[in-house]
Amino acid sequence: MADNTYDAIVIGSGISGGWAAKELTEKGLKTLMLDRGRNIEHVKDYLSANKEAWDFPHRGRRTQQMIKDYPVLKRDYPLNETNLDYWVKDSECPYTETKRFDWFRGYHVGGRSLMWGRQSYRLSNFDLEANAKEGIAVDWPVRYNEIAPWYSYVEKFAGISGSKEGLPQLPDGEFQPPMEMTCVEKDVAARIKDHYKGTRHMIIGRVANITLPLPGRTQCQFRNKCWLGCPYGGYFSTQSSTLPAAMKTGNLTVRPWSIVTKILYDKDKKRATGVEVLDAETMKTYEYKAKIIFLNASTLNSAWVLMNSATDVWPDGLGSSSGELGHNLMDHHLGVGASGEVEGYEDKYYYGRRANGVYIPRFRNLFGDKRDYLRGFGYQGGGNREGWSRDVAELNIGENLKEALSVPGHWRMGIGGFGETLPYHENKASLDKNKKDKWGLNVLAIDAELKENELKMRKDMQQDAIEMLEAAGVKNVKGHDSNPYLGRGIHEMGTARMGKDPKTSVLNKWNQVWDAMNVFVTDGSFMVSAACHNPSLGYMAFTARAADHAVAELKKGNI
Repeated sequence: MADNTYDAIVIGSGISGGWAAKELTEKGLKTLMLDRGRNIEHVKDYLSANKEAWDFPHRGRRTQQMIKDYPVLKRDYPLNETNLDYWVKDSECPYTETKRFDWFRGYHVGGRSLMWGRQSYRLSNFDLEANAKEGIAVDWPVRYNEIAPWYSYVEKFAGISGSKEGLPQLPDGEFQPPMEMTCVEKDVAARIKDHYKGTRHMIIGRVANITLPLPGRTQCQFRNKCWLGCPYGGYFSTQSSTLPAAMKTGNLTVRPWSIVTKILYDKDKKRATGVEVLDAETMKTYEYKAKIIFLNASTLNSAWVLMNSATDVWPDGLGSSSGELGHNLMDHHLGVGASGEVEGYEDKYYYGRRANGVYIPRFRNLFGDKRDYLRGFGYQGGGNREGWSRDVAELNIGENLKEALSVPGHWRMGIGGFGETLPYHENKASLDKNKKDKWGLNVLAIDAELKENELKMRKDMQQDAIEMLEAAGVKNVKGHDSNPYLGRGIHEMGTARMGKDPKTSVLNKWNQVWDAMNVFVTDGSFMVSAACHNPSLGYMAFTARAADHAVAELKKGNI
């Protein structure tokens, strides 16, 4: 638009940014969506989507050079050859770890919507009421009945496959037909239900992989190559879903390679007027103006933008008047669970490579159960047969080895826990004024850790996993517990929590920054507590709700 002026600006193009762009443009607002990285076009730019392991020089595995270039990413599974260009190069975008925090990022149009695990669950009132009941942090300013219609709204568009279970701690949604469990999973699920008299449940994961076609999208092909980009649109991403919808309106402009360095603020009007952008390729600076700004750069990057804004009014940034900006950083803690062997079923197999697993919803500290810690955990996992890559030590050469590897191996069953982390004020991110990135910008310093409550929880997470699998007849069950560090869940939350009081929160119940009511933050930053399941579906629902409120307030002249 002329003179770089729009009705709305969306900062970030991932799961929540894509939704903001869709909702605002469909409501008639001329919208600019900014992303700090390169553009990735749907289908055309999924360069590895149809490759197999043998098509990669190193069979998709990591090399010594990759390990050297990606010192953070190497800590877990994301570092591999198949989609390396989707992940941030640590050397270009460093950060300071006051305590170890594994920050895995994707800077490109679509963000981590291209690589996410797609598990999609609703918050319940158990989650939304817990802080108030336990005296932890601050109370959520919303309850389930307020957000439930928005969950339904985004589920229908995104496409969530799953089964309705009637569990109060895991509300049902608007589901496409569920994917099928393997024979082993079905039997293990039945035995767990029977052994625990219906108090514990193993269900198929609720996943943003469609099992029926949606406009412009073909149902999941069971290739399990989601994080390479899906040319069929089988899973929800910005590229497959929200971006095409926004572009269809004719109201969206997308500008990649645009690092938003600050939100421009008018202290007399107490409103944001636009953003300052550093072109990541040319290093030139631009300003864009708008009536509404949606900040969706992902939790930690959104905190960085706020901290870097309005510092002439508030030394710690826009939204810092409560003293909570950057604080209450959360993630789910994982790396703990159990697995074992399942005897029999040698004549059984399964179809395709299901891009999903099973889920065991939270059962601790609910329905009369009381532990020596607060909150709880769920499990994700699956049961399948070992493939050709298994190690057959007794047949390690020649014809016998070939014969052994020509048939599937034994069935195995494993589950891994996802535990809730409490919102501790001292778990935080702040600007490191002594360290800069490739573009000369100050980086974040992250100071967050698991505390006694989570460490106590992890003991149950391992022991309960062992106990359930053994009760279900799984043999040689072994527990594991490794690397209890935050960041591994890739579910960064908090840093700009919503609340009822501007003295104790950064955002109000509509995701508006108390200090600038025309700025909305709807990525994981707004989370007041973490629950114990994947949060991205909530970001979609809260974003759609906030966009609806923003346009209504704009029409009333309130912002």
